[in-house]
Amino acid sequence: MRRLAIPGGSVVALALVAGLSLALPADLPPLRPDELASIGSLGPWPPPAARDASNRVSGRAEAVALGEVLFHSTRLSNVGGLRCASCHEPWRHFTDGRARALGAEAGARNTPSLLNVRLQHWFGWDGANDSLWSQSIRPMLDVREMRSDAAHVAQALRDDDTLKRLYALAFGRAPPADDEAALVDAGKALAAYQETLASERTPFDAWRDALVRGDTAAAQRYPLAAQRGLRLFVGRGRCVACHAGPNFSDGEFHRSLIVSTLHDGTRDSGRAHGVEKLLASPFARNGRFDDQTNVARAPASQPAEAGAFRTPGLREVSATAPYMHDGSVANLCNALQPHAALEDRAMPALTLAERRDVVAFLRTLAAQERAVLTDEDAMSCR
Repeated sequence: MRRLAIPGGSVVALALVAGLSLALPADLPPLRPDELASIGSLGPWPPPAARDASNRVSGRAEAVALGEVLFHSTRLSNVGGLRCASCHEPWRHFTDGRARALGAEAGARNTPSLLNVRLQHWFGWDGANDSLWSQSIRPMLDVREMRSDAAHVAQALRDDDTLKRLYALAFGRAPPADDEAALVDAGKALAAYQETLASERTPFDAWRDALVRGDTAAAQRYPLAAQRGLRLFVGRGRCVACHAGPNFSDGEFHRSLIVSTLHDGTRDSGRAHGVEKLLASPFARNGRFDDQTNVARAPASQPAEAGAFRTPGLREVSATAPYMHDGSVANLCNALQPHAALEDRAMPALTLAERRDVVAFLRTLAAQERAVLTDEDAMSCR
């Protein structure tokens, strides 16, 4: 994991050379122009950092420092010992390794990694928040997570000498008397910190960049199984239709074949419920806490399919098991299974061998020092 700095200079985009053709190992046909274009669209990495206009302290080093302390502080919760880092453990790639989250009580969904969270435009599995700072407020107020409230968070900012000093550096004033405004500022500082959490470059990135610049020698170093898996990913498997772009996510919502329930036993409707929560939220964009004023934005009132969930990014995916929104799948090969046989596809499902090749590719989306190009779990996957 790398801490991301906010750059001040311009970024020069790489472009694929028209008609680029590279010699690949003998058992693989040359990459077609459409395959090259699809692979090129999955980079470069890392993408340029950008400040969140709705958060006035986004990108400020002082806010990052406050946010990091808040992230590891137990002062934000009414439940002894609970911190943001209790569920988003840095050494676990900012997730918890559990099937379903565990805060003050057991949750109903898997804890997603916070790596590269700055690249999202909807937050949470159901997109119930439209900014990273409003998403950071949600677990503080959730009775099943940190079980806190605005008054408790505001009091922590006012009474704790370290938090009070860091707040003044970040916001240029003492914590406000308005409890809800203080809560929002805590969320915005937490967001400023989370914006810096970015995954490292990977073996895939090195190969993708070699293709873009036409470096045949460097391109030959990428494992054969990963090459086969990537061609399925951008080709017949159509994975790239949802897992698009440098973060391998279109950021949108798609129906899951896995039906799960909430803590009360009712079906988890995903995005359908998320839109309802977003429209009712006092912390949504265009509200009084949005620091970007006079900007017209379309409300999140579009029809939402029940059972649709946000597409997760795939970087470091081999290190963040278990999978799916409910954590019900233990390994990567099995995570591919429901995607490999969608009912509306007019094409053959991926075979077990093909899924293993896709897993070999997915494992190259881990940082160089952690990349493992075989999947022992795949040998027993269904």
